Amino acid sequence: QVDLVEAGGGLVQPGGSLKLSCAASGNIFFGNIMGWYRQAPGKERELVATQTSGGSTNVAGSVAGRFTISRDSLKNTVYLQMNRLKPEDSAVYYCYVKQAQDIYWGQGTQVTVSS
Repeated sequence: QVDLVEAGGGLVQPGGSLKLSCAASGNIFFGNIMGWYRQAPGKERELVATQTSGGSTNVAGSVAGRFTISRDSLKNTVYLQMNRLKPEDSAVYYCYVKQAQDIYWGQGTQVTVSS
């Protein structure tokens, strides 16, 4: 079992920045994928960015160049630095971990971009 605790969501004006974090605990081991998905009201959950233990990243085109994913392997923590936020980035952001055949989700953190 893997537990995920997210932090860092909130309300920000367009053009602003936020940094999300997600700390994993429990049966976490090397060779996994950690990252972020998001879901806006009335829409399907979509990939934001993921990173493998080896450092390979997968970033959605809609956020490329504005969002940066990073990991601290010693802390089993993944971060999402979000810059130049737009209203369309508003959503619940979910931490994601895939290891072996198992997928784990965080509880979600709300990000609202509004003036």
